[in-house]
Parts: sequence; C-alpha cells; structure tokens
Amino acid sequence: MPANLTPEYKAAEAEFRKARDTEDRLRWLREMLRTVPKHKGTEHLRADIKTRVKQLTEEVAGPTRGGTRSGPQTSVHHEGAAQVVLLGPPNSGKSTLHVRLTGSHAATGPYPFTTQFPLPGMLPFEDVAFQLVDLPPVAAQHPVPWLAATVGTADAGLLVVDLGDPGCVQQVVELHELLAERRVTLAESWRQPAIEDDLGDPFAMSLPVLLVAAKADQVPDLGEELAVFQELTGRRYPAVPVSALLGEGLDHIGPFLFEHLGVMRVYTKLPGQPADHSRPFTLRQGETVHDVAVLIHKELAETVTFARLWRRDIEGRQVGRDHRLEDRDVIELHIH
Repeated sequence: MPANLTPEYKAAEAEFRKARDTEDRLRWLREMLRTVPKHKGTEHLRADIKTRVKQLTEEVAGPTRGGTRSGPQTSVHHEGAAQVVLLGPPNSGKSTLHVRLTGSHAATGPYPFTTQFPLPGMLPFEDVAFQLVDLPPVAAQHPVPWLAATVGTADAGLLVVDLGDPGCVQQVVELHELLAERRVTLAESWRQPAIEDDLGDPFAMSLPVLLVAAKADQVPDLGEELAVFQELTGRRYPAVPVSALLGEGLDHIGPFLFEHLGVMRVYTKLPGQPADHSRPFTLRQGETVHDVAVLIHKELAETVTFARLWRRDIEGRQVGRDHRLEDRDVIELHIH
C-alpha cells in the first residue's frame, strides 16, 4: 500500500534530518508522528517513530535514580563546527587517535573493547574546532544497541583501520554489514546524498567517511596494502595514513574536514565597534544571514531585516536576510 505521505510530514522529516540537538530531534519526531497518515501502509513507520520518540524522551530526561536508567548517557550534545564520529573494528587504534587529536583521556590498551560509551573531544583547526566522538568498536561479538541513534547526530565519520592487521578486511566488511542492519551507510562521497525510499525512511542515513589508516609506521608498503584493501572491500574512501605514536599525518585531518564539510566562518560586529574575531560562528557553504541569526538566538532570527557586510573589497554593504555568506565574512545584524 502506498504511504501517501503528506507535505506536512515530509517537511517535519526534513527538519528532523537536519536537527543535531536532541531536543530539536525529539520535537520534529513528535511532529512526524502527528502528521504521518494512519493506515496499514505506514504501520512500520509509525512504530519506528514511536520507538525513537521513547528513546529520545529518555535521553532528554537523563539518568534516573533508583531505576534501570542509571548508566552513562549515550547521546552527545552537538558542539563545534561539526560532529565527527570515530568508527572502527576492535584494536584499530581509534582511542589512541582520539587522545592524540583531542587531548582526551580515552581508555587505551592492547586489548579490544576498551571504549564502552561515547567520549567527545575537540579537534582544533585554526580558529574553529571539530567535535570528535570516540565510539565503541563495531563488531558482532560486542553489539551496541544505541550506536545508530548516536551516529544519527553526526555530520561525518573517521573510519579507523589498521591495515597491518591480517583480519582488517573481514572486520570492515562485518562493520559495514552491522551498520547496514541499523540503516547506516558509510559513503565515499562527501556530498551526503539523501537516502529515500517509498516510505521516506527518516532513520536511514548516509555518513561521509574518511578512511584513517592507523599505525602507518608499522605497515611496510602502506600504499600497496591500501590498494589491496580497497580492491577486496570494494570501498574507495578518501584516505589518510597516520601514526598516532609518531604524530605523523595527524595535521591532515582538520584541513580535510574543514574543506569537505564546507565549513565557513562568519564574524559579527556591533554598530561602531570592531568585529569580534575571537569566536566565529560556523556555518556551511550556502547558508545565509538568517542562519547566523538563528545561531545567535532563534527570536533574533525572527526580527532581523538586513545586515551590513564586510568582505575583502566590500565595506558595510547592506544585504538582505537571505544573502549567502562566504568564509571569513563580517556582518552587522539589524532588526526592525
């Protein structure tokens, strides 16, 4: 039976896909549940939405005392220019990489499954930072029921693989199969094409991935090993070799994320005062004056009528709220 999804439902689903804050995702899930048509063709979709509403409601409420929900949180509040999850099989070097990139205190060791819950940290790049979230390894012998929901808030992933491990090909094949069961596809393209089907599955996602060839200092003929890995897995992700031990290759990750995620920095100023370059607002290419106002305060976004723009040879030009911005623009917001 056709789903016959309404425009109101599709609009709510689009907002849910864009939302990164847990409370915003919950709000749009409830709107999806309210607007989804109620007939046999949407039974599974409605059941899925109800399940996710329950999960996110519990996350927003937080751990309870004396009850069954007293463990650590499995959701991570989205911070920085983008949220990037670290994925990989056991003993691939994820946690060691996380420590070197963010200065975190992730548990590391020569044994599998040292990471049990999401651990966020910040990777600085120029005057912005990316949030890197270390996750438990993806393996059949260690199922993580909440993994897909946590990955669902991410903008991209680092797939950390030890190409010197003879079992790495099978491990990564298994990783892809386990994620596919949870409707997560790891994409080679960083354009993030939307996944759609006849039910407009809101929980299917395509996560762009950078392959991080860890422990590169321990792998002879790394280029040949990478070519063999790509051939056997059929996956040709963009790749960067790194050695967390020696610090080699780590400085390539920040620039890659900045460029391929289309991050841009916008600075603001008050009338008659210099621009504040201490804390840029981070947006994506194509976003507008109105999007900056939303980041400052949602109520401000409703009252902004125009902005003045400074950009290279432009000095205080008046632009509308829908004007598209560029990296390093300075704007001065004006309200009615």
